[in-house]
Amino acid sequence: MSFSSETKSELARLNLDKKCCRAVALATFFEAGGVFVEKRNRLSFVFSSENAAVARKIFKLSKELLGCKPVISVSRRKNFRKNNVYSVRIPADREVREAVSHMILSVEDNPLPQCCSRVFLRFAFLAAGSVINPQRTYHLEITSPKEDNAERIAGVMGSFGLKPGISRRKQWYVIYLKDADQISDFLNIIGAHTALLNLESIRTIKGMRNKVNRLINCETANINKSINASLRQIKNINLIKRTIGLNRLPENLSEIAVLRLEHPDATLKELGEMLDPPVGKSGVNHRMRKIEKIAEKLEGRI
Repeated sequence: MSFSSETKSELARLNLDKKCCRAVALATFFEAGGVFVEKRNRLSFVFSSENAAVARKIFKLSKELLGCKPVISVSRRKNFRKNNVYSVRIPADREVREAVSHMILSVEDNPLPQCCSRVFLRFAFLAAGSVINPQRTYHLEITSPKEDNAERIAGVMGSFGLKPGISRRKQWYVIYLKDADQISDFLNIIGAHTALLNLESIRTIKGMRNKVNRLINCETANINKSINASLRQIKNINLIKRTIGLNRLPENLSEIAVLRLEHPDATLKELGEMLDPPVGKSGVNHRMRKIEKIAEKLEGRI
């Protein structure tokens, strides 16, 4: 089961204790996730989902609030995914249409209390939302066929301090979050606490992995830098040795040059500790720069 499907299953199992919240939930389903279908001169509202828990939720809410007898059917997708699709068909007679219209208008025209605002976002996500597995990337979105409904969803998100974006994708409006902190906050707002914990666990692991990779890359870069510096120093010393001989160098430079040839893998600090008396890393580096300048002058004569 995908991360998005697991999140929806968790949300669909949450109870709705308040009648106002149940009405908002059903209205949101009708507004965001369903279509009206006419078959044999009979009008029905049809909601489809690949998640059985979501289908059961809309079935239960419709039966409780509309007093109708919804029908659930199961079909199989014909594409490569071959997932089951659960369709809830709600008879849309005049009484049901009037009840649904009243619910939708109540949601659209009146400011929602915080409990209903959370339910509104939860069921907008259940009806037409998805969240990508955070192991891949951070992206949560809710689609809507209507611009005003998309702006309403974004507005309710904004009331909780979220900053969603809205884009157009063919005939759909997409409300999206791409920031990991914002997605975490959204999951907390809609009550997906298990999904939130899983997201934070993945974020922690990814953060540790990225930190380790940065440290390894930094260490590798330092090693490569040290190796290149050692090779350059050995090249300079061998040039001096071939042209004028190391014995022509001042004693302190000759001493460090011999040590470098004998210990090509040693760090500057290790070379300094081999001297008598010992010299610090900066002192060894200073001598190597002098050797490099002598080699550059000799190279200019050749």
